[in-house]
Amino acid sequence: MITRRLFIAGTALSLLAATPAFAQDVVKIGLVLPMTGPFASTGRQVEAGVRAYMALHGEEAAGKKVEIVLRDDAGTADQTRRIAQELVVNDGVSMLMGFGLTPLAMAVAPVLNQAKVPALITSATTSSIMQQSDYFVRTSMAGPQSPVPMATWAVENGLKRVVTLVSDYGPGHDIEKGFTDQFKKEGGEIVEAVRVPLQNPDFAPFLQRVRDAKPDAIFVFVPSGVGSLFMKQFADRGLAEAGIKLIATGDVTDDDLLNGIGEPALGVITGHFYSAAHDSPENKAYVEEVRKANNNMRPNFMSVGGYDAMHLAYAALEKTGGDTDGGKLVEAMKGMEWTSPRGPISIDPATRDIVQDIYIREVKQVDGELYNVEFATYEKIRDPNVAN
Repeated sequence: MITRRLFIAGTALSLLAATPAFAQDVVKIGLVLPMTGPFASTGRQVEAGVRAYMALHGEEAAGKKVEIVLRDDAGTADQTRRIAQELVVNDGVSMLMGFGLTPLAMAVAPVLNQAKVPALITSATTSSIMQQSDYFVRTSMAGPQSPVPMATWAVENGLKRVVTLVSDYGPGHDIEKGFTDQFKKEGGEIVEAVRVPLQNPDFAPFLQRVRDAKPDAIFVFVPSGVGSLFMKQFADRGLAEAGIKLIATGDVTDDDLLNGIGEPALGVITGHFYSAAHDSPENKAYVEEVRKANNNMRPNFMSVGGYDAMHLAYAALEKTGGDTDGGKLVEAMKGMEWTSPRGPISIDPATRDIVQDIYIREVKQVDGELYNVEFATYEKIRDPNVAN
């Protein structure tokens, strides 16, 4: 049954979609993030990246002032959808940005399709998100991008028998498939595939199974924040002493949390698109700005997704001459290329998804702190789950 409230909201969105995009002095961008609740660290990092871009590049694009309207969805899909509607209808935003988790991004697709407003995904990674709306553009990553090069590197470095262990939800399934397909293609053997509960995981019984299977390595994906628990249990079970190497996606050794993980992280090999230790002038300026403005916080991969979303928004406005028509903005974003703090990136014109280098890194101590130190690069990686 359609409620009166939903009917009114839908009518307002329809009217807004039918209204021409007139020139205006202010362009509003609705930033929807989990600023409270269990995923607040994601919101904090993305906002820091957005603010860093504006601090370094100014608050104007195409001669118009850019204004950020920040809203907290607390990591709840129903709130995300409601907030997106309110931002479009009541606040008159020209773009939406953020979405810390896959369900949150999925929740706004109907709003985008009706209002014809672009949404720049700074965090969510599931491949299937992009098929839900032609107005999605992604600056974070597609989940399978990092495990594919990781699988190639593993085989090239003598790790032929591997157990996979991933969190049991959409991104984990994507990452498991990306690693497994490439690993088998390269001639490797998956000894066992383990999926662990997303909520309150206890890795100990699974790690005992891994030790008993005696693989060359274990490949791991768990969400940012859970890596410290995993590595503590990995160390407690003595898997490294048993000769089992730990390889993973970069979520496991999140820059924001790495020093807190401590010694168990040393030597862990991961594949990912960003490290705070990335050696470039763009990254040095970015890290310095984030630290200065956020009580010495180290930026992570969530943060750089926010930074690059702002670059894309500014560049699209410049290309359209300040026209905020949603279709024109999305068209302007397709095929764009630039040098990010993470390195060279572009937006695939066919999928609206990011194309980026993936780095193989080792956790090392640098000047008394732990960092993911890059030592190999796999260039221009696309989402293997999506045909171009």
